[in-house]
Amino acid sequence: MENAPSARERTQPKKVHVIGCGAIAREILAVCEANKLQHIELTCLPAIWHNTPEKIVPGLREAIARARADGFERIFIAYADCGTGGLIDRLCKEEGVERIPGPHCYSFFAGNADFAARWDNDLTAFFLTDFLARQFEAFVIEPLGLDRHPELRDMYFGHYRKLVYLSQVEDEALQEKARGAAAYLGLAYEYRFTGYGDLSRSLIEA
Repeated sequence: MENAPSARERTQPKKVHVIGCGAIAREILAVCEANKLQHIELTCLPAIWHNTPEKIVPGLREAIARARADGFERIFIAYADCGTGGLIDRLCKEEGVERIPGPHCYSFFAGNADFAARWDNDLTAFFLTDFLARQFEAFVIEPLGLDRHPELRDMYFGHYRKLVYLSQVEDEALQEKARGAAAYLGLAYEYRFTGYGDLSRSLIEA
């Protein structure tokens, strides 16, 4: 006869496989560490897919299949809509999984309710997160060709009036990078410390 599970084993949460965007990998790990979410296992897809969002849903579908093949029953998608036009939500419904609520990471880091409440004042804002502050050149300047054609800056950013840095950690070096990004784009600079916002709640509930 097999041994019955111990009381400790009965109370331990089942393993959750989180499939996340590489742009928020650092933040997911920080939330897990701070909240002792040791039952979460993380797989990340390439952050650069935000520049080609048509790759995100096929990549998620493959990652879900691999996780199920590895025996995971509980899977959580650490993506917002991320420019897929509702296709991630369709995938989640088909696969019976959940995702972080919100249209993009700016919203869930700020808190979806707070982001929506501020939207009228932020219509002309270009947003950075910690990841984008670190990777501004690789994810903004180079993909848009501004390093080769700086004259395109005003064509891309002429309708923006300010750069809003939504920071997850208070780091002066990152703030300096964000100020530099605002100066590069010719935009006013605004700093808001958000912490991890709705990401924390979503992962804890998962």
